[in-house]
Amino acid sequence: MPKIRFNGKQLECSPGENLRRVLMKEQAEVYNGISKWIHCRGIGTCGTCAVRVQGDVTPMTAIEKWRLSFPPHQAETGLRLACQCQVQGDLEIEKLDGMWGHRSPTTG
Repeated sequence: MPKIRFNGKQLECSPGENLRRVLMKEQAEVYNGISKWIHCRGIGTCGTCAVRVQGDVTPMTAIEKWRLSFPPHQAETGLRLACQCQVQGDLEIEKLDGMWGHRSPTTG
C-alpha cells in the first residue's frame, strides 16, 4: 500500500487510486480558499488542485499538460494536478499558496 505524506498527515491508499480522491476522502486540504467551492470537480480544467509531488505517479495526461501550460500556472514549475494523477508508490505532497496552489515563497 503506497503511503502519502501531506500536511503532516500520513495516508495510505491502493496503487492506481486517484490522488485527488484519496486526499479528499482523508479530508486533506487539496484546495485553497474559495477554490474549495468553485473547482472543476476533477476533470482537469480549472487547475486549482495543483500540487508539488515527489514520488511515483502516472505520467501527465494531455489535459494536465494543457492546463498547466497557461497562467497562472507555468509548465516549468513541475506542479501536477491531483485530479489527473494516479498513485503508483509512496508520495510526498506539498500544496503551495494561492487560489490555484501555484505560489511558492520564491514566485510570490
